[in-house]
Amino acid sequence: MKKICIPLADGFEEIEAVTLIDVLRRAGFAVTTCGLSGLQAKGAHGIAVAADTTIDQALAGAWDMVVLPGGMPGATTLRDDARVGKLLEKTAAAGGYIGAICAAPIALARFGLLAGKKATSYPGFAGEMAGADYREDRVVCDGKVMTSRGPGTAMEFALAITEQLAGRAKAEELKAQMLAR
Repeated sequence: MKKICIPLADGFEEIEAVTLIDVLRRAGFAVTTCGLSGLQAKGAHGIAVAADTTIDQALAGAWDMVVLPGGMPGATTLRDDARVGKLLEKTAAAGGYIGAICAAPIALARFGLLAGKKATSYPGFAGEMAGADYREDRVVCDGKVMTSRGPGTAMEFALAITEQLAGRAKAEELKAQMLAR
């Protein structure tokens, strides 16, 4: 079973985080959320979520993918936290996938993980995507780096991750079950 880590910083975008967690668990992945400041994170719109573990504990594990939800100020907190950088770098170095949606791709850029890669982000953050071959597609996959635009693309992003990690048939099965387009 593939293991996916989703770090949660206060100010995360709830639609993105919960959609990723839900869809990826439906796909059969072992999804673990980790809080940057303990076991509770408060979303950008005031919704509190209990994390499964802490970022420090997540750093001790091995992951098939680390994916970052956006939201403000959550994305800047992810970008500015060296532990998040270590988690992403460790996963990428081990051949795992890394991903981010909305404003969170700025964290991937900050840690040098978008250099020469096709990537996207929420439109207002295009200028912070140093080194990326910037695109405006809703979901962009370049090798083992996956990015997406924002809350309205969260379902597509989760299904694209499913397709990359479990195959097209599994993604199509989920789409049909959830009545997704």
